[in-house]
Amino acid sequence: MEWLVELITGSGIAHSILVLALVISVGLLLGKIKIFGISLGTTWILFFGIFLGHFGLEIDPNVLHFLKEFGLILFIFSIGMQVGPSFFSSFKQGGITLNLLASGVVLLGVITTVVIHLVTGVPIATMVGILSGAVTNTPGLGAAQQTYTDVTGALDPNIATAYAVAYPLGVVGIIMSLVLFRYIFKINFAKEINTLDDQDESKMTEAHMFSLQVKNPSIFGKNIRDIKQLIEKEFVISRVLHSQTGALAVPQTNTKLNENDKVLVVSNLKNIEMIEALIGQRIDMNREEWNKLDSQLISRRISITKSEINGRSIGNLRLRNLFGINITRVNRAGVDLIADSRLQLQIGDRVTVVGSEEAIANVEKFLGNSMKRLREPNLISIFIGIALGVLVGSIPFMFPGIPQPVKLGLAGGPLIVAILLSKFGPKYKLVTYTTMSANLMLREIGIAIFLACVGLGAGGNFVETVINGGYTWIGYGVIITVVPLLIIGIIGRKVCKLNYFTLMGLLAGSMTDPPALSYANTSAGNDIPSVSYATVYPLTMFLRVIMAQLLILIFL
Repeated sequence: MEWLVELITGSGIAHSILVLALVISVGLLLGKIKIFGISLGTTWILFFGIFLGHFGLEIDPNVLHFLKEFGLILFIFSIGMQVGPSFFSSFKQGGITLNLLASGVVLLGVITTVVIHLVTGVPIATMVGILSGAVTNTPGLGAAQQTYTDVTGALDPNIATAYAVAYPLGVVGIIMSLVLFRYIFKINFAKEINTLDDQDESKMTEAHMFSLQVKNPSIFGKNIRDIKQLIEKEFVISRVLHSQTGALAVPQTNTKLNENDKVLVVSNLKNIEMIEALIGQRIDMNREEWNKLDSQLISRRISITKSEINGRSIGNLRLRNLFGINITRVNRAGVDLIADSRLQLQIGDRVTVVGSEEAIANVEKFLGNSMKRLREPNLISIFIGIALGVLVGSIPFMFPGIPQPVKLGLAGGPLIVAILLSKFGPKYKLVTYTTMSANLMLREIGIAIFLACVGLGAGGNFVETVINGGYTWIGYGVIITVVPLLIIGIIGRKVCKLNYFTLMGLLAGSMTDPPALSYANTSAGNDIPSVSYATVYPLTMFLRVIMAQLLILIFL
């Protein structure tokens, strides 16, 4: 049995993996427990890690530090890859408001910290540790420790201890604040989803199908190419029913429209009125009626799986001329887009193709349509992104009055790079597509490793610190956590009229708190919190790091 004792009490690789797996598995099992209908989910991994750490079960500090940072990188990077395509549009539709509110959370947290420091006399270095733990910001802790050492030439262990003491209730405080808002504002999830759908401008830009009858004399006898040049709007004519011959055709660019011809148009709700004014009146003729007119024409969705198609525009592929088919819609991440000739296709897109069965079969071979290829993870883009993220996060930025350079760190850098890669990668032939299940697996593994390591690292001195007066630090941390969230949360909901799902992501992002985001996503049942989280996270992370250093420099 000596081998078992050595495995449990030793310090080797096998011991580290065993302890990590034990903390994660038991924490996840505890996370299934609900109290008053509420479960803290993956946060239990942190608490069980503290529990085992208190009884002396530990991992080599260097290994622990590596695993913690690597887990955080995996979690943050997978979030960035998922929400990247929505990040920029979200910023246009209200990101300025979200970032202002998140900055308000940061500023109120700093003001609360300074007030507690002045009232209680707790050293500012300790208060910065409490602040970093209360807002669950590890980079801020590292920046504060480095700045303190540079200024004094010594280490202050109370910074890390205060962080460890405040961190657990910081996580709980953020999540409990989200739960509290749910009851304060009497949130009805179904109503929130309906309201969000009504306010979602993307619904106006999604592809819809309309049937029109040609009535405008000025376009009689003109071909589709000339007609499309008359207005700068995105629309596709999917099929034409010629009134004179009764023939149904997949239109080419040189297909002419004549009086009383019927056309099936794909466009969005914003453009349809102008298109109707150009072509003619709308008629009540649904897609099924079009399909019955000619059994030789079929419609099929084909997945883009060939890497050489990635980043190329629909017009550049010339599919209509080569195969005699028409692409009417492009489904990307569950949203139907208009198949405009300028739209660049990406791996994982599903295009709706109309044409003869033989022509569609040929297009299918050209575009790929291999589900096996989509299931294969694109590890190259993931690890290139992580490498670039670490590089960006390590770049020092100098600011007047701050002696030490400020960095985005191992969380901010990968997040920014992931957002940029997922948005712009296909333009540079980089395949960034990852299945939802693969992304979710990467995300959950990352957050589980991160929480387990934080818990094991904080457990050793946790109880001792609390008994010897550190319990007051817990109270200060709770105040720093809750007060800014309550103030900004009420302003965000009552003044800015934010949707509850968006508000949860905003508050989690303003605290740079992955567990709170995980809880928000689970509660919402969608990824709306992730979008607002990613919108405010980069600026918030930057402000957290700067403020931690400024507090040390100004008050020390």
